Amino acid sequence: MINLEKMEIFSCFLITTVVQGEQALTEMRLSRMPSCLLKPNMVLLSHRLGALFILTVLFVFFASVMFYWRTGQDAEGQLYNFSTQSRHEQVLPSLPPPAARGSPPSPGDVFFVETSERTNPSYLFVCSLESAARAHPGTRVMVLMKGLANGNASLPNHWSFSLLSSFPNVEFQPLDLRELFSGTPLAKWYLQAQQRWEPYFLPVLSDACRIAIMWKFGGIYLDTDFIVLKNLKNLTNALGMQSQDVLNGAFLSFKPKHKFMELCMKDFVENYNSWIWAHQGPHLLTRVFKKWCSISNIQNTMSCKGVSALPQEAFYPFCWEDWHKLFEAISSSELHRLLKNTYAVHVWNKLSHGTRLEITSQALLAQLYSQFCPATSVKMKNDSDTQSRPAA
Repeated sequence: MINLEKMEIFSCFLITTVVQGEQALTEMRLSRMPSCLLKPNMVLLSHRLGALFILTVLFVFFASVMFYWRTGQDAEGQLYNFSTQSRHEQVLPSLPPPAARGSPPSPGDVFFVETSERTNPSYLFVCSLESAARAHPGTRVMVLMKGLANGNASLPNHWSFSLLSSFPNVEFQPLDLRELFSGTPLAKWYLQAQQRWEPYFLPVLSDACRIAIMWKFGGIYLDTDFIVLKNLKNLTNALGMQSQDVLNGAFLSFKPKHKFMELCMKDFVENYNSWIWAHQGPHLLTRVFKKWCSISNIQNTMSCKGVSALPQEAFYPFCWEDWHKLFEAISSSELHRLLKNTYAVHVWNKLSHGTRLEITSQALLAQLYSQFCPATSVKMKNDSDTQSRPAA
């Protein structure tokens, strides 16, 4: 390894020695020259010194480039030693100590991720966590939030954290992205992605987090715009179809170190394109599954080599084009019939977040709140009453 400090000392020594030598030679020559030749030779000397200075600068520049190239190679080797790590089953580093309580993630946890700096969860975010906690009373529900400070013993002062603290299986921890991606093909990608502007960086970052979590820890991953209706623990090595021939990663359930998740991480890097919406998410999972099964079209409810593509009704009973149906009134009996084979309902928050929901109405979404996240529903109702109450 080239030592940068030594290189700088050597470069300074080289420049000083050469310049001093040139000066000595110049003085000797000038002392012997006739005055008529002095001016042309002074010009020549000036050009020679300029050329020498440029050559010296180029030497230092190329030596520096070689130094950083070598150190970059070493860093890359440290960041991405994926194949070697898989062969020798090295122990993977865990996420940092929690912001509130608990221990690092473990196989079988239910994971939610917030990749932005936000620490003021929405009603839907809280409903997602509450419904998951109620459906999995014996399972830890891990909420990884980028906005939580490492080593902070307390949570932000927001009603959502107070409400969710009543569920003993809900835990909040800081999301350390460098640590999460370490030892995977995503480590180098993450460092490079931070140095350039990308139009869909947060969604792409979320896509990367979920496949890294599934590979490292296993368990269940859910987007924060799901309302969980049933226990999901009986679903293993599975994902859902969002529409015909298209898979979605808003729900994932895999055992740790599964080969399918390994292939997803490799495809994420090899076919990376952040300028196409969903290219690193649903499209990635769809193309990897097709390669995994050696098929050209994904059939509804199919399984191959131990990985299952669950039917659309399991997690996406309403396709994204029909998201508005979540805000339409429906009878309780019709709701039960409609969601009989549904594990969780994806609300498509990117499309629906600006729509007003009357929590006391018979709207489908309001009924889901009331049944599966009642504490959040009560909070919404109280807040609505307070806001509509006339000032004293």
